[in-house]
Amino acid sequence: MIPKEELKKVKDYLEKSENPLFFFDDDPDGLSSFLLLWKHIQKGHGVLVKGNPRLGEEYLRKVEEYHPDKIFVVDKPSLSQEFIDKVNVPIIYIDHHPPNKDLKGVHYFNPLLYDEKDNRPTCYWCYKAVEENKWIAMTGIVGDWFLPEKTDDDFKKAYPKLLPKVKDPGEARFKTEFGKLVKIFSFILKGSDSMRCIRVLTRINSPEELLNQTTKEAKFIYSYYEKINKRYEQILEKAEEKINTDDDFIVYTYPSQKDSFTGMLSEELTYKYPNKTIIVGRVKETRVMLSLRSQNKDIRSAVEKAIVGLDGYGGGHEHACGSNISKKDFPRYIERIKKYMK
Repeated sequence: MIPKEELKKVKDYLEKSENPLFFFDDDPDGLSSFLLLWKHIQKGHGVLVKGNPRLGEEYLRKVEEYHPDKIFVVDKPSLSQEFIDKVNVPIIYIDHHPPNKDLKGVHYFNPLLYDEKDNRPTCYWCYKAVEENKWIAMTGIVGDWFLPEKTDDDFKKAYPKLLPKVKDPGEARFKTEFGKLVKIFSFILKGSDSMRCIRVLTRINSPEELLNQTTKEAKFIYSYYEKINKRYEQILEKAEEKINTDDDFIVYTYPSQKDSFTGMLSEELTYKYPNKTIIVGRVKETRVMLSLRSQNKDIRSAVEKAIVGLDGYGGGHEHACGSNISKKDFPRYIERIKKYMK
């Protein structure tokens, strides 16, 4: 785990910043991490990093635009050294993906640096640093297919109606009210109005306010969620119509839509078919963007081996990965994954 004295450093960096700039990943963990930090000081600007696990030089324009005194990077699997080298303010990087041990010039916080098996979500550590807005932290934690351990029962005890006793993260995601919060956090990250939704979300003060739509801000967020969810449910229905449950692998691709639902689709299919390896891809022009899940096997190792020599990239966690592969290499990539997963 990240030591308490290290988490205090995160809090100190945050509280001593007058104009922070936050870069965060496009999933509930990344969004929750940003919200936890921003709401603690209510200063600065947030930048949603969409569609790429790497924060690179293309985002330097945001640094030039906002002139921050500190930069916080949360839940991004990769941060480029070129970006770091061209920034002249402190960078605080909080993550839980496989460590970037060679980075220089960055204040780096990652539980895997202390325990190779501790990959608790980034928002868990952001909450431990600020100790506020537990519901936001819990939304990101459940959204990252994780449940607090027995030592963290205070998370679950705070919202017994929204998150009753469940046996696994899948049940929490798809059978509880907290699961609906995860969907809301996921779906407001879609579309051209995502940053507007995020700004409105910073003014929401409780899960009940959002779920019960008791304020105009909550109604706005919920309406946006319902619009995106309608599109998602249509794609999910089509996916389930084509599933062959006799196969150990469920591979489903769909043509590009306005938004990517590969992550949510792969997670819901994993819950419904827990003994299968799930591969969901969105085909856009000459590329296929993939989410891969396996509850029982190490899919990250298979992805890392299968991608070698192909036009693409991929990686992530032991049981949940993302990939981007050329359309022409996609069939060979799937064959290799099946081979390495045996």
